[in-house]
Amino acid sequence: MAQKRAFNEGKRHFKKNKKQKTSTVNEGTNEEVLLADVRNLLKQCSLSGAAAETKAPEEQTEVDVDIIELSSTGDGLAHKDGQVYVVPFAVPGDTVTAKVYRHDAAESYALADFVKVVKPSEHRTEKPPCPYFTKCSGCQFQHLPYSYQLHHKRSIVERAYQNFSNLPASAVPTVGDTIGSPLQYGYRTKLTPHFDGPQGGRRDKRKGLKVTWPEVPPIGFMLKGTRKTMDIEDCPIGTDAVRKGMKKERARVAADIDKYQRGATLLLREHTKRVEKGDKSEETPEDVVVEEQDDSTLLKTCITDPNGTSSEYIDGFRFDNPAGAFFQNNNSILPLITQYIRDNILESSVSDSPPPIRNLIDAYCGSGFFTVTLSQIFTRSIGIDISPSSITAATRNATLNNLPSSSVNFLAGDANSLFASIPAADFPPNETAVIIDPPRKGCDEGFISQLMDYGPKRICYVSCNVHTQARDVGWLVGGLGERDGMYDVESLRGFDFFPQTSHVEGVAILRRKDSVSHGGDSLASEKSMATSEGGAKIESVTDDGDAVTAGKSSQGADTANDGDR
Repeated sequence: MAQKRAFNEGKRHFKKNKKQKTSTVNEGTNEEVLLADVRNLLKQCSLSGAAAETKAPEEQTEVDVDIIELSSTGDGLAHKDGQVYVVPFAVPGDTVTAKVYRHDAAESYALADFVKVVKPSEHRTEKPPCPYFTKCSGCQFQHLPYSYQLHHKRSIVERAYQNFSNLPASAVPTVGDTIGSPLQYGYRTKLTPHFDGPQGGRRDKRKGLKVTWPEVPPIGFMLKGTRKTMDIEDCPIGTDAVRKGMKKERARVAADIDKYQRGATLLLREHTKRVEKGDKSEETPEDVVVEEQDDSTLLKTCITDPNGTSSEYIDGFRFDNPAGAFFQNNNSILPLITQYIRDNILESSVSDSPPPIRNLIDAYCGSGFFTVTLSQIFTRSIGIDISPSSITAATRNATLNNLPSSSVNFLAGDANSLFASIPAADFPPNETAVIIDPPRKGCDEGFISQLMDYGPKRICYVSCNVHTQARDVGWLVGGLGERDGMYDVESLRGFDFFPQTSHVEGVAILRRKDSVSHGGDSLASEKSMATSEGGAKIESVTDDGDAVTAGKSSQGADTANDGDR
């Protein structure tokens, strides 16, 4: 999986930044998420009378604890002597031995390393296929049946809205069952193993000396609970092509290690070439994975050059992207989420008031995945992003799939006035749905304000971090600052993009409240957007899809929607 360093991978996560953050906005970090679960468990135990005696654990001591529940970060939670113990790789119903390495006296919880199982839970039924499980920081759930993982991920979405939305329970619909991934292993089309530089390497480089490697360093991912990289020869959640690429890259680095002056991160990205039946060469290279389909053959290889081009085939559409750029990393589930959005992004019943939804705005469009795959159900679709390189890729993908520019196009918008790029006369709010798929940090208050200024009839919010999604949906439904809320949550559910891990993708469908009406007044909307802060009038669109504005050029850095998320 993406090597996002989890909450309890060493004490580095608890060092205070030199510049303390003053924002009071919840950022949905692992620390915040875990602390919310810890506080809830302490409250429950207090109400049940289980917290009568308080005894602080000593660091570096081992203790046997009974696991009560799983946290939203994937860790087991136990309660003993008035303290909560956070233990990775543990299952509710387990009795485990854990070794405490940090105690937070103010919040009455301790972080501990998993040592061993004393008494296994009835839920601990699976034999992990990965020999590195309980050591590697990548996966948390290989010992759990998949049905249990999906049930837990539903509870993650529920708790996210309870803890981060600031909405009453009546404003949040029942969370739907988590949609599972067709592949639970062998699904990940991108891995980024790394290795560290030799001890003293930075000092030698500063002195102008050649960096020397006494041996080939460990190449892999983080060792759980440490800052160390552990050597990993294979990763079973990677696709076959990526796993072959990993083996090849490890051998290359070992042979060329003296050419490196420091540690490095390696890119392993699957690339797919589709050939018609009968066109495939009889001899297939060893590093090519062949996948037969009804009318074609897919030849899959691994790209290691970030500047190379990787191709993906989803829903019959082809997507070409720079290999090092963001693209969703589990192709097996993407047709399920696109079909779900097609089924839900329009009005839910014929009784809804006209006019019908005809247009789509895809904010944070990246290389155009949702714009392209959803284009068939809309008269006009437009993708906007602050990254010109993303717009270039998205425009190229629309062309690859023979989508006419009269109905599908892309614009690079300024982050401070993203919706000012939209031709409001062609996209009246009453006939428009907006889909947003931001990075893990979610949307900022400025973007939410812009979105509410525009006021589309329907919103589909896709998120790799359901906690920041809950915060943002809370603003849209409950209000932001002095502005009242404008939307109701129609449906909410998770999609399991990353089996064996604690990550869950959230999809929320929102409809504008009946009491809020933009009346289809495109002229008023256009005036509102054109005069908003940083607003700019579109003069033309370049061949690459960039918006050319009067008096102001489009700017912006790449939005790294983390599907390594």
